[in-house]
Amino acid sequence: MAMFTVNTHRFDPYRDFKFNVVLDGKVIPGVTRVSPLIRRTEALENRTGTSPSHPRVMPGQTHFEPIEIERGLTHDPTFEEWAESTFSLQGDGAVSLKTYRRDLTIQLLNLQGQVVMAYRVYRCWVSEYQALPELDANGNTVAIERIVIEHEGWERDREVTEPAET
Repeated sequence: MAMFTVNTHRFDPYRDFKFNVVLDGKVIPGVTRVSPLIRRTEALENRTGTSPSHPRVMPGQTHFEPIEIERGLTHDPTFEEWAESTFSLQGDGAVSLKTYRRDLTIQLLNLQGQVVMAYRVYRCWVSEYQALPELDANGNTVAIERIVIEHEGWERDREVTEPAET
């Protein structure tokens, strides 16, 4: 069975270093890292009195791991404004109950920059915001801004299909 249906000549899997994160229809600029999408379903054991000496195992509740998104520190306010929608120094009354949850899309790109796969992540909100990294006068790194996203699940966008590569 071929790994790729459109590009049957292709042998290599996609790289992990070309991607976009889309929020409110706009690509978030400067994203450098996105943590993996992880879904875990609990295993429930059940055994009746007349069952064999081992329990049966069935699926229980499913949990979705938080997603971390990092980018180099810039003047783009996307992360900060989204984080402020769940917390405000003016108090809880200043928090936006209407806009703090948002859907986002993570797009994987091929080396030509074409979207080859996408995942929709639903009802996301910022649970952790890092405005500044540790500052080190002897260091030699990029200043990183980071958010942690809680969400209620993700699914692959099946409308995104394998593009023909040239």
